[in-house]
Amino acid sequence: QVLLVESGGGLVQPGGSLRLSCEVSGITFSINDMGWYRQVPEKEREMVETITSEYGKKYADSVKGRFTISRDNAKSTVYLQMNSLESEDSGVYYCASIVGGRPRRWGRGTQVTVSS
Repeated sequence: QVLLVESGGGLVQPGGSLRLSCEVSGITFSINDMGWYRQVPEKEREMVETITSEYGKKYADSVKGRFTISRDNAKSTVYLQMNSLESEDSGVYYCASIVGGRPRRWGRGTQVTVSS
């Protein structure tokens, strides 16, 4: 059974930081590309940042210089370090395994709320 379990979301003030984690089981993590996506009500889920098995990264322009994706293959975990958070960053953040350039398996998501 493939499981992706996100954690680390919460309420943070503008300008603050959060670190999201996604622990993965049921797949050979080290050979999988991984990604973080977010969704807000009435909008489509959007890519935030992705990391390949070779540590290549892609990111949305809106998070450039503020968010950093990383992975620890020994722990089968992918992280998203989010700094300088803005209210527009609020949403449900999902982690996903990526196959052929497309998300394949999803976690259940973790809520991030940026508000004073």
